[in-house]
Amino acid sequence: MSSDSSPAAQEPDLSARSIPPGLLALFVAFARMSLAGFGGVLVFARRAIVDQHRWMTAEEFNETFALCHFLPGPNIVNLSMVFGARLRGIAGGIAAFTGLLLPPTLIMTVLAVLYAHFGELELLRRSLAGISCAAVGLLIAVVFRMMTPLLKGPDATGLILMLAVFAAIGVFRLPLQAVLLVAIPLSVAVTFILRRKVAV
Repeated sequence: MSSDSSPAAQEPDLSARSIPPGLLALFVAFARMSLAGFGGVLVFARRAIVDQHRWMTAEEFNETFALCHFLPGPNIVNLSMVFGARLRGIAGGIAAFTGLLLPPTLIMTVLAVLYAHFGELELLRRSLAGISCAAVGLLIAVVFRMMTPLLKGPDATGLILMLAVFAAIGVFRLPLQAVLLVAIPLSVAVTFILRRKVAV
């Protein structure tokens, strides 16, 4: 049996990094994400950044997206700016931001004009309902993919905090701002303590 058939040889090296993309590559990559992102770009952004180009590891993507989630504005737009700036500075952030927003803006402008004329058609209404179901499925799929690093971690602290926030907001209907004011410093403190123990 050859050494190539071993599990280690068959597993892709997720830590391998490709050369940081140029401005045009950032623009094209995020333009493709936005054009493919029916129901949300997050699914395709993670696939392109982590799996296809390997510009980030799964853990780094989760950390960056977590930061963007707590910033004002749409999460995926924040992600494009933070990710582009991280690789190519301010110009990279602008390139990724433009690639993300320009193509769908042009398309949505055309569709808005068409919808204003044909929006009352029953066929169109049913089609949009079906698209909504697909969008929910895509969102659930990427949530499970992003949970993988937490499930593989040495402890279940991150998973417990995630479930606690979900229960507080989704089940008990507590105000989002109040939950975040408690969850953010708590999660930062817990992570700091755990990493300090590992370092010792």
